[in-house]
Amino acid sequence: MTQIDDSWYRRLPGIPDHISSGGIVARAEGDVCLIALAGERHSPGYIMPKGTVESGESLEETARREILEEAGIRELSLVRKLGVLERLSFNKDLWVTTHVFLFTTTQVEATPTDAEIHDHMVWGPIDDLPHILWPDQKRCILANRIEIMTVLGLDPTT
Repeated sequence: MTQIDDSWYRRLPGIPDHISSGGIVARAEGDVCLIALAGERHSPGYIMPKGTVESGESLEETARREILEEAGIRELSLVRKLGVLERLSFNKDLWVTTHVFLFTTTQVEATPTDAEIHDHMVWGPIDDLPHILWPDQKRCILANRIEIMTVLGLDPTT
């Protein structure tokens, strides 16, 4: 099992750029904030849905498409763009800049449409997230916890 460490967050000379986009998708279930996480077939952890910007797509369009492909969620309401994450790709051959959007949804059931790679998704409680492969993705979710919960009408102090 590969352990993601600080080496993935240091850009190496000569590594080409790669632009991707994705999002944090949140929904409320009672007084619990749940976050959509994509499961990859041969990965020990979950990921935030995201992927390559295709020709002619806006960053938001890419985020919506990738969320559908990797998590199966169609019903998305954009809150705002949260920012940018940067790191090496899993194979350390690209410097990936990921634009991160915050979406809310009321959709509960979801099946990834890109089932060849992403075979399932889970709703993880924001205060007890399952193992997320990329530490920067987990940090991004937790750094925006108060806003995410507030947008959903939940009390972030509980």
